[in-house]
Amino acid sequence: MRFPDRTRAGQLLAKKLERFANLKAVIVVALPPGGVPVGYEIAIALNVPLEILVPRILSCPQNPVLIIGAVSAEGTHVLYDEVIRWSQIPDARIDAAIATESAESQRLNKLYRGDAPHLGLSNKTVILVDDGLTSLASLRMTITILRLRCAAHIVLVIPVVPATFVRGLRAAVDEVVTCFRTGVSEPAPGSYDDLGQVTDRSVRDLYERAKCRWSGVQGGRPKCRKGIKAR
Repeated sequence: MRFPDRTRAGQLLAKKLERFANLKAVIVVALPPGGVPVGYEIAIALNVPLEILVPRILSCPQNPVLIIGAVSAEGTHVLYDEVIRWSQIPDARIDAAIATESAESQRLNKLYRGDAPHLGLSNKTVILVDDGLTSLASLRMTITILRLRCAAHIVLVIPVVPATFVRGLRAAVDEVVTCFRTGVSEPAPGSYDDLGQVTDRSVRDLYERAKCRWSGVQGGRPKCRKGIKAR
C-alpha cells in the first residue's frame, strides 16, 4: 500500500481512530519533522490538541550511522548498552553526545513551539504519531518521556509498520494502529508517492494552526501568528 502523501496518510489513519474523537482526555503527540503533517490531520479530524516532542538520536562518534541511543530536551536518555560496549565508546564521549543532542533538542523545541508550555499528559490517552518507523531509538525515547509524564494509555500510530516489528511495539505501548503491515522492514520512502521535505517552518506553522484552532474550540481567544489561520 502506498499513500499519496503524509496528509492523506493522516486522514486515513484518523478514520481508524474515530473512537477517540472529541474526548477531553486525548492528545495527539507528533514526532517532527515527518510525523507532524500526519499528526496534524489526525488532531484536526478528532478535534483534540496537538503536541510535539523532539527526541534526538545519539550516534557512535567513530561511526555516525551507528545509533547508540536517544535523548530528550530535558536530558532524559536511553542507551543501547551492548552497542556501546562493542564500540568501546568512553563514558566521557557519551556524556558529551548527550549534552550536545539535548541542547539541540531544546533549540528545536523552541523553534517549533515558541514559548508554549507542554500540555499535561498525566492520566491522558496519548496518540503517538510518526510518518514511518525509521528510528526505534527515537521512538523508545519518546515512549519513555510519555511514561515519565504519566500518560495513562499510549496508542502508537504509524501509516506502515513492518509486520516483524508489531509484537515488539505492542510490548512498549498499549495499542498499535496502522493502515498496512509490510512483510519486510520497509522504509518510509517506499510507502509514499510524495515524500517531500518537511521544513522547520512547515512544522512550526502546522503546530501554530493546531494550537490556534484548539484555543478557539476551548472558548479562548486564539493568539495566532500573522499569516496563520485555523483550518
